[in-house]
Amino acid sequence: MGLLDGKVAIVTGAGHGIGRGHALELAKEGAKVVVNDLGTSLRGEGSGKDADLTVDLIRERGGEAVANYGDVTDYEAGRALIAQAVEEFGRLDILVNNAGIARDATIWNMTEEDWDSVIKVHLKGTFVPTHHAVKHWRQLHQQGEDVSSGRIINTTSGAGLTGNFGQANYTAAKAGIAAFTQTVSLEVFKMGITVNCIGPAGATRMAASIPGAGIQAREPDEFDEWDPMDPSLSSPLVAWLASDKAAHVTGQVIRAVKDEIVHMIPWSNGNSIRKSGQRWEASELTALMNADIFKCRAPGLRY
Repeated sequence: MGLLDGKVAIVTGAGHGIGRGHALELAKEGAKVVVNDLGTSLRGEGSGKDADLTVDLIRERGGEAVANYGDVTDYEAGRALIAQAVEEFGRLDILVNNAGIARDATIWNMTEEDWDSVIKVHLKGTFVPTHHAVKHWRQLHQQGEDVSSGRIINTTSGAGLTGNFGQANYTAAKAGIAAFTQTVSLEVFKMGITVNCIGPAGATRMAASIPGAGIQAREPDEFDEWDPMDPSLSSPLVAWLASDKAAHVTGQVIRAVKDEIVHMIPWSNGNSIRKSGQRWEASELTALMNADIFKCRAPGLRY
């Protein structure tokens, strides 16, 4: 018996790396999987049938899967992706939004195309499948059906939560996905649908592209034993979040890196100062901001 027996899942960007790991894990736990991948390069160029690679692995291991080669940023392709899951397997329970690309550059070298393409794939590529999945579930809910098995798992990154040099486009998109997760979780709460966000890591094509990282991209099925760079190390968390066991967890951001799972507390209140209902004057803020807000005593030091 698997955690996801009888469930149907979609995983976007599942032809390689982390997405492939998720698809394999969901299938291992009993889910039938629609493997989506446009088959592009890391920069989002070209197309292909990389999804077939993951589908073949799932089938070889006794699972059920079909491929989808659609562009998750295309509105109609997103509608077709949801429809394919329902037509092939009779239902949809789980959506894992994982598709992404990278076009790294410092802000002074970043082109408009670099910005637009990364924002589009990550942010719009999360919105489109989510939009169509929720519309599908909401229609069923309005017809009196129970849709509380609905699970959406989005993908942020450590870079999106803390920033990273040379990745203004990527980090902005990933931070946006975390905020998107929190908002959509509120909107679907009464239907019993959960929406969460994970921050994974591993020896992916994206990680290998970072200058000086010294990382060689490897697929999750290439690891025979535990390895801290295995791209599938976050996949058990995804499977758990997709299960009935996690019905009480929604609107959360959770990092899963190596052997550690960390609950992220976004934008919690830090130090504060108040002025008893009076307006602050800019001239009086220097000493108070340094001493009481940033807790720094030496002028010129970056907080």
